[in-house]
Amino acid sequence: MFRSRRVPRLAAALASAVMLFATVTACGGDDSGSGTAGAGAEASSSGESAFPVTVAHKYGSTTVKSEPKRIVTVGLTDQDAVLALGKVPVGTTEWLGGYDGAIGPWAQDKLGGAEAPTVLKDTGTGPQVEKIAALRPDLILAVYSGLTKEQYESLSKFAPVVAQPKEYSDYGVPWQELTETVGQALGKPEEAGKVVKATEDSIAAAAAEQPEFKNATALMATPYEGMFVFGSQDARSRLLTELGFTLPEDLDKVIGDQFGANVSKERTDLLDRDALVWIVGDVAKDSGKLHKDASYKDLNVVKEGREVFVQETSDYGNATSFVSALSLPYVVERLVPQLAAAVDGKADTKVEQPAS
Repeated sequence: MFRSRRVPRLAAALASAVMLFATVTACGGDDSGSGTAGAGAEASSSGESAFPVTVAHKYGSTTVKSEPKRIVTVGLTDQDAVLALGKVPVGTTEWLGGYDGAIGPWAQDKLGGAEAPTVLKDTGTGPQVEKIAALRPDLILAVYSGLTKEQYESLSKFAPVVAQPKEYSDYGVPWQELTETVGQALGKPEEAGKVVKATEDSIAAAAAEQPEFKNATALMATPYEGMFVFGSQDARSRLLTELGFTLPEDLDKVIGDQFGANVSKERTDLLDRDALVWIVGDVAKDSGKLHKDASYKDLNVVKEGREVFVQETSDYGNATSFVSALSLPYVVERLVPQLAAAVDGKADTKVEQPAS
């Protein structure tokens, strides 16, 4: 299901993520979700006074009756919100990076010496229900997900499940709402608000130092089966707008209500922006291939040196795709200098790769 080929891996991973929950696996038992705290569980400052809490989502609402101590994240980036709020999940779902516990380097310090979570993988048949049940969760988070109703009902047999919000497309919840939803489920709404504000402030500070970003146009893309562009509902695109950039006016007309789509060679004009961020498997190889494409090579964004290339298999590339309260400061530190070089108005300015 997730492609073994590493060039380009990103869009394939995201496209596969839409299929990640396509079918439901039979539940192997009716294990209780009220187990005691195990490895990785951590005391909460919220206390029992915050509970019960009820969280609305795509399939109705879920009540969390007491402080969760054994949290499993089915949502692909939910673990970062849990970690940012002082908890360590007992199980996480991996979709990129191959990191221990599915915890990226931008979030490692939040483990605080706790054991890394058990990593759940997907084989194309949806969440690993039996393995999730074996972890004895008392809360399952599937906020950044495409959980189906059947899967929601199956997982709900042994623990409260918070599914994706109905207000957004699957895998379309902004990181702010994701963090706040997780905070609500953990009985830490105020702490979640502080986490969101701290990250937003760091992005705003970076944007303030680059006034040339304001109202400049930008787009993110990846060379998957041609040229795949990310729409306004995608978290990567939202980062560009948070930095002050404007997305192409007709982007969503081309993309539809999906997180992204391939564009035809007749619509490569969509890529001709003040800055174009390419997420690629190999910078030298993929940029060379793009620059040989007759429908692309003569665009001004190419001739004027306004391309930014992000190595998708690097920690930086993984963080760019992860888009969480913890990964974003890590990304901004590296992406902003590249964008600044791209939009400085000088064709001979080289957009350098970050040192790490």
